[in-house]
Amino acid sequence: MSSLILPAVLSGLTMGAIYALVALGLTLIYGVLHIINFAHGSLLMLALYAAYFLFVHMGLDPYLAIPILLPAFFCLGYVLQRWVIAPMSGGSEQNVLLVTLALALIIDNLALYFWTSNTRSVDIPYAYNTVEFLGAYLPLGRVIAFFAALAAAPLLWLFMTRTRTGSAIRAVAIEKRGAEIVGIDVNHTYAICFGIGTACVALAACLLLPTFYVTPQVGYTFVLVAFTTVVLGGMGSLPGALIAGLLLGVIESLCGLFLGESLGQIGIFVAFILILLFKPSGLLGRRAA
Repeated sequence: MSSLILPAVLSGLTMGAIYALVALGLTLIYGVLHIINFAHGSLLMLALYAAYFLFVHMGLDPYLAIPILLPAFFCLGYVLQRWVIAPMSGGSEQNVLLVTLALALIIDNLALYFWTSNTRSVDIPYAYNTVEFLGAYLPLGRVIAFFAALAAAPLLWLFMTRTRTGSAIRAVAIEKRGAEIVGIDVNHTYAICFGIGTACVALAACLLLPTFYVTPQVGYTFVLVAFTTVVLGGMGSLPGALIAGLLLGVIESLCGLFLGESLGQIGIFVAFILILLFKPSGLLGRRAA
């Protein structure tokens, strides 16, 4: 059994990288807008379908679709926040939750209507390639996703800490009224933040598609884990989301090893309950004042 643990841990790290990428966008949106985006999983599903149709109709490899889908989904997120979520919510955080939930229901049902519930996947030769590391054979696509997540999280952190736009986002997150006084366009900043969070799910979708499938319900598979990742890492903490995503991937993989693959996610939700009981602020989160 001990010879199976290391491969399970390595496999969990590669899957956890995807969880981290999905959670990065969610935690960024929460850290600035202070809302939980219930449409996050639905937007991931849309990104998966976008990458799938680009491959089917244009022969575009999912990895090569990244330069197309990242700006496209940034614009989608910007438009949704600026001209749908913000006007319909009227500035109320409770209304924002209802609006994002309504968006999720609309997107999911439209996807079900237009694309049916059939499971779809792409047939890419290298999707079956493996990489040997410490005696474990890992899918090439998962290894690429792992290193992409390790690169994306620091790049996003550098953007937030070293650019004027990032400084504006952090200022709005800390003190909205003060940011307005110094001339920051708060509504524009909110929309940029939502756009970046949506672009993160597009990146996750392009990295996920070579080794995964897409259906109108696929977002549910990831959004609950993403919420758990955000809580475990600390609400609003980008480094925490990365660490927590990798950790939850390992927990899921080990639970799948000992309890059976179909029960692997039990460990994630047990971890979620333990976090709420013993450290509700998360690994890198701060206690509320």
